[in-house]
Amino acid sequence: MLTYPQFDPVALSLGPITIHWYGIMYIVAFGGAWLIASYRAKRDSAGWTSDQISDLVFYGALGAVLGGRMGSVFFYNFGRFLDDPLWLLRIWEGGMSFHGGLLGVLLALFLYSRHIDKPFFVTMDFVAPIVPFGLGAGRIGNFIGGELWGRPTDVAWGMVFPHIDQLPRHPSQLYEFALEGVALFAILWWFTSKPRPRYAATGLFGLGYGSFRFFIEFFRQPDFDKGFIAFDWLTMGQLLSTPMIIGGILLMVFAYRNPGSRPQLSTNQ
Repeated sequence: MLTYPQFDPVALSLGPITIHWYGIMYIVAFGGAWLIASYRAKRDSAGWTSDQISDLVFYGALGAVLGGRMGSVFFYNFGRFLDDPLWLLRIWEGGMSFHGGLLGVLLALFLYSRHIDKPFFVTMDFVAPIVPFGLGAGRIGNFIGGELWGRPTDVAWGMVFPHIDQLPRHPSQLYEFALEGVALFAILWWFTSKPRPRYAATGLFGLGYGSFRFFIEFFRQPDFDKGFIAFDWLTMGQLLSTPMIIGGILLMVFAYRNPGSRPQLSTNQ
């Protein structure tokens, strides 16, 4: 049995300035996304410029933060928001929803694609292999913040989170880091190393993330104010991931059956 190390949420304090680990993970996520996108742009057929890459990451970051926060409020914590409206602004305390962030990113990249006159799915296929890096950084942030812990378990690596209770639990944040971050990144990086039809990379991301998240939800403690949505096992995370799985499958089928979806040049060889 392991014990959660009880990290100090403040990484650095300089007088009135405090830097939280949660914020550092966002810097790591978006900084890493910029580096990976810059590398991919050199090998992508869509002709991305360095300025476009910088703007792309900025738009994506803005959509992720605003959408993630709003998704957390409306999908999971609307009651808390009504009790404490200023909590909406205290991002360093945690409370971000991936599915809300995804909707925010989709809207932001749709608007940016129109601005630079690129087809939306050209942008999405370019971005898809980059996103898991940010997801992995975010899950490490969840672990450091001691949030989104797992269900009670008797496995040897069960971890006690003293600020919750004395029960050994699945360290589900680390499961998500391993699957949504590392594994999904490796799969998409390999997949896009060869020419693929348009929509395929986006579809694989939706299918991969949705499937991994759906699976990990069986080990993650359901949100206390939501519990199980249906059948005594379906969680909100699984409910929100199901459309991603279905949409990912449909996009991949369309990509390989649509004669107009020509294979794109390799992006990371």
